[in-house]
Parts: sequence; structure tokens; C-alpha cells
Amino acid sequence: QVQLVQSGGGLVQAGGSLRLSCAASGRTFSSYRMGWFRQAPGKEREFVATINWTGTSTYYADSVKGRFTISRDNAKNTVYLQMNSLEPEDTAVYYCAADASAAVATTPWVYDYWGQGTQVTVSS
Repeated sequence: QVQLVQSGGGLVQAGGSLRLSCAASGRTFSSYRMGWFRQAPGKEREFVATINWTGTSTYYADSVKGRFTISRDNAKNTVYLQMNSLEPEDTAVYYCAADASAAVATTPWVYDYWGQGTQVTVSS
């Protein structure tokens, strides 16, 4: 069993930056792939970014490529999402997710564990 606790988020003006953190319990964090997803009001949950278990492979949604960076610190059991050049369209509840597989994955249904979600609001 893995528990994911998210922190970060909040309100920022367009063009600003935020960093989300997701801390995982358990000793096997380094064997989990991690992902970030988001859900805006009235919309389906969508993929944002994913990272493999070693941190050597990442993949991003086209909408955030070049602006967001996913990273992980296996010694701290934590995955991060650095969000720069934020746009109002980035406003959503952001979720981290974990799954006991090695490779990156962009589909939410493969992830077994989810964080509690954190609100990110970008004002214009």
C-alpha cells in the first residue's frame, strides 16, 4: 500500500510559477512510476506528466511541454512538478499518481494510488 500526500499549489498570476510536491509512504517508492494529472471543472481528468522509476525517462502533455518539469528524489520518496509560465488554462485540481511499474504511462487507469489533489488557480 502506498499513500501519497500532496503539497504546494495555490493562486498565482499568469506567467508565474508554482511547485507541487507529492510525498509517498513506503520503502518501495523507487520502484514506482509516477504521474501528474489535472482536472478542471466540468472536464475529464487529463494527463500532465510522467516519470519512470529511475527518473531517467519523462513524458509531457503537449499543452505543458517546455513549461512544466517533473522530477523525483527517491531518497526523499518525493516527486515534484515545477510549473513555469503558468496560464489561466492551467487552472485545475492537480493529482499525483503512482503505480508499481517501471516505464512511463500517460493513462490514468493504470495508476493504482492517487494523492488527495491540490488546487492550482492562475489568474489573468
